[in-house]
Amino acid sequence: MTKLILIAFSLFALGQKSIHSFKVPSIDGGTIDFSKFKGKKILVVNTASQCGYTPQYAALEKLYAANKEKLVIVGFPANNFGGQEPGSNTEIKEFCQKNYGVTFPLAEKVSVKGDDTHPLFKWLTAKAENGVLDAEIKWNFTKFLLDEKGNLLASFPSKVSPLGEEIAVFLK
Repeated sequence: MTKLILIAFSLFALGQKSIHSFKVPSIDGGTIDFSKFKGKKILVVNTASQCGYTPQYAALEKLYAANKEKLVIVGFPANNFGGQEPGSNTEIKEFCQKNYGVTFPLAEKVSVKGDDTHPLFKWLTAKAENGVLDAEIKWNFTKFLLDEKGNLLASFPSKVSPLGEEIAVFLK
């Protein structure tokens, strides 16, 4: 019986993938390969250019600049909430660079909720997929923090500042 449980657990563990198994199109036409971020924590954020939380871009950039050796931030523009990200990928990229000096990677615009949810966000929000927790994206600038091995550590709602203690405690 113990052997059967160990085999079942091993099969379950093998079925779990980390964020490192994902590749997504970048906003500038390249590819963001999450396997290249092994050894660093990763903060994934769904973003929008016309949201009350849009000024968090500045805090995200500050966090990224201060922690580049141990943290990568990846922004995912999404138009799921109030139509607050209506622009094209080119417009979004220009907005982020001009207004907030964003240098961290940005993915192409995706859907983070609903029938057309991007596979990465399905993985981030479903315990059955990520093996850690179920999370709901209720608005723009929801954040997901992953460890150096690509495993989900925590999710944070929009109101949590990228520079807040809730996130900082994981970066110490």
